[in-house]
Amino acid sequence: MISEEKIKTKIEEKLGSKIKSFTSLSGGCISDAYKITTNDKSDFFLKYNPSTSNDMFVKEADGLTELAKSDAIRVPEVLGFDDDYILLEYISTGSKKKNFFEEFGRSFAEMHKFTSESFGFFEDNYIGSNPQKNIPSEKEKSNWVEFYFDKRILFQFKLSEKLGNSTEELRKWISILENKIQEIIGNSNEKPALLHGDLWSGNYIVDENGSAVLIDPAVYYGNREADLGMTKLFGGFGSEFYKTYNEIFPLEDGYEYRENIYKLYHILNHLNLFGGGYYSQAISLIKFYIWKNHFQNQ
Repeated sequence: MISEEKIKTKIEEKLGSKIKSFTSLSGGCISDAYKITTNDKSDFFLKYNPSTSNDMFVKEADGLTELAKSDAIRVPEVLGFDDDYILLEYISTGSKKKNFFEEFGRSFAEMHKFTSESFGFFEDNYIGSNPQKNIPSEKEKSNWVEFYFDKRILFQFKLSEKLGNSTEELRKWISILENKIQEIIGNSNEKPALLHGDLWSGNYIVDENGSAVLIDPAVYYGNREADLGMTKLFGGFGSEFYKTYNEIFPLEDGYEYRENIYKLYHILNHLNLFGGGYYSQAISLIKFYIWKNHFQNQ
């Protein structure tokens, strides 16, 4: 109760208006979520975590602000943030319109056309509650394979070692992958695209107009296939999403073959977040490439 009164006071000072109602919402994995209504009948969305002692909400705010720059797909407007909260516009949820996934695929493709001169981002952020390293070395700024292996696969592997989730078997396969990853991903002339970074069915909502809204990003600039790979990991995206995406912004040849390498980052992250259930899946994703290359070379 003390912490709730404390955040109410802080938000009232931020908005310059008294809070009329403060309603708890479901769905927050890391933080508590609330719908706030002020005396002038304005609604706001609050994520609050009084035990947070890091910059998670600051990084979330920066990610949402970056996504908004593309002007391609709706994201909640950031109204304020601090170490223990982020305050966003309140978006009333609705039902998916008839052509929801077609429109979503089109908008997502347009977002990926918003590019940067270098891979990475100006700051590190978070993927779930784990750190995500985005600040590239000089070489990684222009080399996607180097960036992806070092800042995504190798970082998560080292984290698994630290957390006790690794084994000699995983060490062996990561070492083999390091020597094969250039061959797997290959070269691309595409510019670094603006990525949501963690897009699964739980990280978009449907607004009052029946359209998609992106939430909870892990933003950076990278190869857009990495974003699409994540959407395939747990399902929840209709076939029209991919069909329309590819019509608006055609993918390079071989993208289906590369999907598993982009799923691997998120599976390793889930291994480090939730434990052993994801271990065998991580091994299988690596073996997919090693065995496939082996048989192709026979």
